[in-house]
Amino acid sequence: MSRTTRPALSLLRVAACTGVAALTLTACGSGSGSDSASTGSGSVKVGLITKTDTNPFFVKMKEGAEKAAKDSGAQLVTAAGKFDGDNAGQVTAMENMVASGVKGILITPSDSKAIVPAIQKARAKGVLVIALDTPTDPQSAVDALFATNNLKAGELIGEYAKAAMKGKTAKIATLDLAPGVSVGVQRHDGFLKGFGATDKDVLCAQDTGGDQAKGQTAMENCLQKEPGINVVYTINEPAALGAYTALKAKGREKDVLIVSVDGGCTGTQAVKDGKIAATSQQYPLKMAAEGVKAVVTYAKDGKKASGYTDTGVNLITDKTQAGVTSKDTAYGLENCWG
Repeated sequence: MSRTTRPALSLLRVAACTGVAALTLTACGSGSGSDSASTGSGSVKVGLITKTDTNPFFVKMKEGAEKAAKDSGAQLVTAAGKFDGDNAGQVTAMENMVASGVKGILITPSDSKAIVPAIQKARAKGVLVIALDTPTDPQSAVDALFATNNLKAGELIGEYAKAAMKGKTAKIATLDLAPGVSVGVQRHDGFLKGFGATDKDVLCAQDTGGDQAKGQTAMENCLQKEPGINVVYTINEPAALGAYTALKAKGREKDVLIVSVDGGCTGTQAVKDGKIAATSQQYPLKMAAEGVKAVVTYAKDGKKASGYTDTGVNLITDKTQAGVTSKDTAYGLENCWG
């Protein structure tokens, strides 16, 4: 799996219109009983393709897109992969959306490189393509990117962890995403940069796919390999909670520092509860809302969004460290997602 300001969560509700993994497209509109978009004959059609339709991050992203589409009088068509990494499903969804006449497509790429040919075909037909959350490789494959600065998100928790260790020798484990996924690489690299470490300083590195059960298994493997681990970086909060479960089983939950990225409501509550020391919070509603607005603008006056728009990130913790800027969990819970 940004942002300094975003729509009030109390005004948003969980998406009623679900995109089915690349096999079907669902148009959300007044005619379907959803209040996510207008289906007027002259309305702009906007596509949204997420990695999955079950991850709370992407559920919230869809909420943001639906509200923005409704506010703009646009029609939103959504689809998702069957699983995180389902590039073939995303390619099929993109082809179907282009055929259905969308003016623009917002996509969170499951495979940053493999999706590029499909994006090039869409753009060649005049469709504006904007990446949300996860950049393509190369980033220039899309017209624009609206996302968290994931390198910065990693740096923030790395700086925090370094300060929290207060000079103690760090024995680091990293619970990562998957090989080659840009968002995972950026967060990992950012953490090491913020901590002032390199991969040579990492005693155990495991991939988790961002999954809680896999995070637990990864932490168990790391503890078996290096029982003295005292700093754990995780790609996201589900992985962090898996790590916490494994540490608690060994009676180590109070003497190992866990830091993470995402800022979902469950994860932010875990920070408040002391299970995770700190997390970098991002804002998926803002990404999606800004993306929809950009497509509508393009449809109306031909102006294309371009380049990278940083949708903001904040370090969330109740255990502040000198020299590290952060916000508390009250702020985090007010602005969380999921």
